[in-house]
Amino acid sequence: MVDRKVPIGIGDLEEAYGLPRTTLVRAPSPSLRAAVARAWHDRPLAIQLDLLADPEPQVRAAATEHARPGVPPEWSERCLADPAVRVNVARYVPLTPKQFARLMRLIRLMRSEDEEIRQAVAVNPHLSAEMVSQLLDTEDPFVRVAAARSRHVDPETRDRLYALVEAERTDGNIEAEIALSWNIAEPSWLREAPLDERLTCLDCPHTPFRRVLASCRDLPEEAWHRLDNDPDLTVRRTAARRPDTPADVLEALVRTHGEVFHIRPLLVDHPNFPRHTLRTFVDETEPNVRYVALQDPELPAPDLWQLAAAAESFLRAGVARHPNVTDALLERLLSDADARVADDAAANSALRADRMYRILDAAGL
Repeated sequence: MVDRKVPIGIGDLEEAYGLPRTTLVRAPSPSLRAAVARAWHDRPLAIQLDLLADPEPQVRAAATEHARPGVPPEWSERCLADPAVRVNVARYVPLTPKQFARLMRLIRLMRSEDEEIRQAVAVNPHLSAEMVSQLLDTEDPFVRVAAARSRHVDPETRDRLYALVEAERTDGNIEAEIALSWNIAEPSWLREAPLDERLTCLDCPHTPFRRVLASCRDLPEEAWHRLDNDPDLTVRRTAARRPDTPADVLEALVRTHGEVFHIRPLLVDHPNFPRHTLRTFVDETEPNVRYVALQDPELPAPDLWQLAAAAESFLRAGVARHPNVTDALLERLLSDADARVADDAAANSALRADRMYRILDAAGL
């Protein structure tokens, strides 16, 4: 996993190698040092400087993947001149006019790499208005969208840039599709703008601006009403994470669209969510909404049996992992046609020890 650059937590690395991170970061293996650099996010500055000066390009690249701990100002020149880390660093270090001009010249000279560098520069949140203006004539959809989200672009220019990329997407340009669909760089600067300026984004036709607005916490009631009824689901989900979201808004959102389980905390864990309604989700039509009922740790056995009879294996697997599952239901799920469901049933801590031993005996273990 280390050699293949698979993400591994720093605690897992320490456990696997039996050594503290302060030792692993100086390991003879460049791949291991790089893995530590990717995983140890709060490393001290002295460690970061050692990684930035590492003789191996892959280690230096790993050390500069993220803005934190980042690059000290006195190291920016050196890093921008280093091909191994130039693209990474161009995404987040504050660029002087000379550094920006040098990167633009480099883009013109190195045609094979110009796209990656230009895209990195385009998402840099520290660009000045003059720097952004030099990116506006590009034909790269990624750069156009990134520039459109800059604080230095007026609404007319923003609309024009988005329209150009939208037209390319309509024509089947996959790069335009990616630029519009992927989260390039949210206009996070908007959170620091005066309230009156932020509220103008309620009518913005571009979803990322309304989504950032929905992540604020000081909006008036009318703004929340608009955001709770926004045509974009991601905006509505973001707005629902505010501390005082009404219970009926939370329930309606989850009952209509289900949960997003990779984003924590879940909406059903919101203090205002009416958790007593979770059991009623069992009877919903959409499988992904029915799955939400399993967030009730005391879901009754009849409801679990009902979900275990579903055609969708992810629902059966959810039942197999549920803490309130009965012995009889676990027995049924252990022989499920989908091996993943059976695996989840076997891993449930509710499985009795004698049944575990019978499984091991049957396998000759």
